[in-house]
Amino acid sequence: MNVSFTARTSAERLVVAATMGPTVHDVHAWRFKVVSGLIEVHADPDRFRPRHDPAGRSLHLSSGAALVNLRLAAAQLGHEAVVRLLPDPGRPSVLASVRLVGRHRVSREERLLYAATLRPFRSDRPAAGICPPPPVFDELGGEARLEGATLRRLPAACDSAGQRAVLTTRGDSPAEWLRAGQALQRLLLSAASRSLSTSFRYEAVDVPGVEEVTEPGETPQVLLEIAQPADAPTRAAGRWTGRTRAARAAGRAAAPAAP
Repeated sequence: MNVSFTARTSAERLVVAATMGPTVHDVHAWRFKVVSGLIEVHADPDRFRPRHDPAGRSLHLSSGAALVNLRLAAAQLGHEAVVRLLPDPGRPSVLASVRLVGRHRVSREERLLYAATLRPFRSDRPAAGICPPPPVFDELGGEARLEGATLRRLPAACDSAGQRAVLTTRGDSPAEWLRAGQALQRLLLSAASRSLSTSFRYEAVDVPGVEEVTEPGETPQVLLEIAQPADAPTRAAGRWTGRTRAARAAGRAAAPAAP
């Protein structure tokens, strides 16, 4: 990215878009820095003072979510975003770097996902409704795989109306936390675009049933509950029909004007 005035303005608009989404205790404990040819994501120790998370796992998960928003905003402006996780071993506070390269033709899915970033999300609100149909859950699992994670169904629980699931990664390093955060955000946005309700929490290791559904080498990262409104249309003829007119209209109008 040539950091001219126009390019820098675009980068700043992308940074604003990336601040929407899941955060650590309602605080954006990371910051963005526009440097020559890059947008860097930095951990902000002044805003993140963990008591029960000294390794900063939640910070990495939340920063991964911000990276997805940044990529989607770049797509709306016609930019291809190339992400490097933990790009500089000598600067561990730099969690990721994003380079805008070439031109990108925004897809319908990217418009819908970006539109979902503009709506508020409450992770502490229980998911309401019934379990989504298996094809819909499988679609969400496909979204998680695009980000290097796996979505596993959990056995039903008496206190859960929707589908319980766990998001896992291969390994448990800072890079895997960032991948899990990207997968979580993409999954949340995909669920919102399908009019599904979701809730999540980052503590998933000691949840009953996790060991039964995971494979050796998989690390549970996020516990989710996904629900479909009881009166929502079901999937028919290979096409999801539960998306509302409002969601479709928001997707068409979501893209910011190119600079």
